[in-house]
Amino acid sequence: MNRRDFVKGSVAVIPSTIALQMLTGPQWVWAQGGAEFKDDLEVANYALTLEYLESEFYKQGNAKNLLKGKEAEYVRKIGADEDAHVDALTQMIKGAQGTPAAKPQVDFKDSFMTRDSFLTTAYTFENLGVSAYLGAAGSIKDKDILQAAAGIFGVECRHAAVIGNLLEKPAEGGVFQGAQEKGKTKKEVLAAAGPFIKA
Repeated sequence: MNRRDFVKGSVAVIPSTIALQMLTGPQWVWAQGGAEFKDDLEVANYALTLEYLESEFYKQGNAKNLLKGKEAEYVRKIGADEDAHVDALTQMIKGAQGTPAAKPQVDFKDSFMTRDSFLTTAYTFENLGVSAYLGAAGSIKDKDILQAAAGIFGVECRHAAVIGNLLEKPAEGGVFQGAQEKGKTKKEVLAAAGPFIKA
């Protein structure tokens, strides 16, 4: 898949099983925006690493069958989206002659003890994804990659809103994060994700 196919939405037809086969090996290649990204491939691997984390989180969480009905349906679809993001980013990086980051080893601790703990951690991850994409956006030079990242950013925002609603969060400051999203730096992203990373 080339970058233009990714931008045009070809990712939507990639089966989640293909994405899950990509999940092997530890690596944690995060950086913040600005000069800390040496090129667009490093930004893409930054995004891929977060998508690995989210994809594996939903794979494990959905297997626990903690959710029922509409909640289960929505969260299964969110997991499938994250799988598709992993596959699309992997293919895009390879298409640009880069080396995709390997999946980090993870430990989600007590995230799957109850329905509430699962959804609360999912809410944290989705909002982290939103702020990580936004924080890195200013560093992307290639317009196709920027458009692709913006497309994923929008999906992550919707995921966060859906889960916030399932948790019955208040509209302002819960389902919605105010009138404008805020990006996070490398330090902030790692502080939030670090407790779940084993390698």
